[in-house]
Amino acid sequence: MNSIIERILKFALRWRTTLLTAHYAVAALLSLGLAYQIRFDFQMDRAYELQYYQALLWIVPLKVGMLTFFGQFHSLLSYFSIPDLKRTVYACFSASAVILIHRIAFTGGGAPPRGVILADLVLFVTVIAGGRLLIRLYREKYVAANGRHRSNQKRVGIIGAGDVGASLARELMTKPGFGLVPVAFFDDNPALWNSRVHNLPVAGRPELLTQERLRIQLDEVIIAMPGASAQRLREVIHLLHQAHLHFETVPSLQQLATGAVKVSQLRAVEIQDLLGRDGVQLESDAVQQFIAGRKVLVTGAGGSIGSELCRQISTFCPQQLILVEQCEVLLFQVEQELIELGAERIVVPLVGDVLDEERMRSIFERFKPEIVFHAAAHKHVPMMENQPSEAIKNNAFGTAVLARTSRDFDVAVFVLISTDKAINPTSVMGATKRMAEQFMQALHAANPGVTRFVAVRFGNVLGSSGSVIPIFRKQIEMGGPVKVTHPDVTRYFMTIPEAVGLVLQSSTLATGGEIFVLDMGQAIKIADLARQMIELSGLRPGEDISIEFTGLRPGEKLYEELQHTNENHVTTSHPKIMRFVGKAPILEEIQAKFAGLGISLVQANAVELKRMIKAIVPEYQPYEDTQLPPEQLRNVQSPVSLREPKEEPVGVSP
Repeated sequence: MNSIIERILKFALRWRTTLLTAHYAVAALLSLGLAYQIRFDFQMDRAYELQYYQALLWIVPLKVGMLTFFGQFHSLLSYFSIPDLKRTVYACFSASAVILIHRIAFTGGGAPPRGVILADLVLFVTVIAGGRLLIRLYREKYVAANGRHRSNQKRVGIIGAGDVGASLARELMTKPGFGLVPVAFFDDNPALWNSRVHNLPVAGRPELLTQERLRIQLDEVIIAMPGASAQRLREVIHLLHQAHLHFETVPSLQQLATGAVKVSQLRAVEIQDLLGRDGVQLESDAVQQFIAGRKVLVTGAGGSIGSELCRQISTFCPQQLILVEQCEVLLFQVEQELIELGAERIVVPLVGDVLDEERMRSIFERFKPEIVFHAAAHKHVPMMENQPSEAIKNNAFGTAVLARTSRDFDVAVFVLISTDKAINPTSVMGATKRMAEQFMQALHAANPGVTRFVAVRFGNVLGSSGSVIPIFRKQIEMGGPVKVTHPDVTRYFMTIPEAVGLVLQSSTLATGGEIFVLDMGQAIKIADLARQMIELSGLRPGEDISIEFTGLRPGEKLYEELQHTNENHVTTSHPKIMRFVGKAPILEEIQAKFAGLGISLVQANAVELKRMIKAIVPEYQPYEDTQLPPEQLRNVQSPVSLREPKEEPVGVSP
């Protein structure tokens, strides 16, 4: 039966104009005949029967002509909406108006009586609109988007009977073409139990889904609790895994509130949903005022943080956005993305290394940036342990080069992107970031004039290059094991857009010399994170995918800290941002230490360099593996100049 209907629909599409003409003509004939019968109580005499047949000769072509004039032959049979209904009504009213005018002007003249004209109008609109509407309802209920007949629809349960769940149910019920038929709600609120929402029962708590009878009746579950706590969401997902039910979720509250997506745009539950972080509200007006009309430079523009900085900055109307990146491939990618976002006129992509002081000064000389976000850095902890000279050069010396250049060219605000690993560091990466913070604070204390130097610390960002989540995801795809360093290791996590948004917010609060620390919520056990990711993949930890503990790697800590012992906590106007102010080092002393370390880069091995870093950062607890082969201990590098430039170089084109 379904295949026959499909063939009929295909035939209708091919012969659309012919079928529409026949449909409209038959509708006109039937509506006029029925109108006569209703007017004369189904006892029409011979004279009016003759009048009816005569009227058909010109009224049917008139109605078809009006429908043509109002564009009803250009629409598809199975697509009928409010605009189509309006055009249908206009066409029918126009045809009836012409019939009525003809009757008045010619005192009858073969036109139907006024009662017949009125009844004919109502009947004609009903037949035309009703026929089109029935075809549309069939298409939405039984025909999928690809044109194939949909006979096997999934029965779904909706967890959450609030506004979002009710909206989702209504959307699915009015558009059955999605292939999802809602059959019941489940909600934590006892007041809703045993009631009905859109005529669907609220069965009770989600825990009922573990009952055998419900598992048989449902094919899928949709989680419609965008405001639920992460803890409750984890519990619900655990229940659904126990019930062996496939599940999806609605978009976030922020996406729904902004209208960016519809409630029916379902997606898989992601690890971000389970981290228990509240949404961050940014003071967009303050950021807009800070950035609008100014020239902004971002180093490391192709990286995870740098590229997101560029995306968000471009929305606040800067006069110019200067992208500095050592890797031309990454630079090209972020440039093309910004062009697609409409920022082509303000973007200036420049290949450059922050250690190349001559290149940096030529860029500042030519483009004169007013705000600098320094995101270029080496951040991979274990890798930097084996080659500390590279971390020293890029993270510490590169920051010194860029900070001095910013001072010399009267940059208004210099923002260093730092890390929570700089607090009481045990890794080279964290220690070199702390060195960068110290130099920045010392430079501001010695030059408290035009440029405000600040740093912003935050923890791990979800989905960034080298972060744990992409690594876990790949290990799960390969069948495991998922490798975790230690059962008790914890980390703070933020999303990349959230971290960058707070960096921009911190910049508006800067007075100079301080370090901002972002509120990263609760620390999360990496082992728990691994288990949750395995479960989100529809697998069972320890059974389908094993978790293997490999031991802490060189430079890693069990947990991250929030502040140094010699830093004072000062609140800010934003609840998610803390300000830490400590005693700044003396610029001449730290420059001398940097210079001595720069000379030692040529000959010192990894262990010796770590000990020299500790002389600059006393709280640093280095990992010293003296059993490494000499070729790994030795870090022979080209010397780095840390002297102040005696004269500014001539500007060089990018």
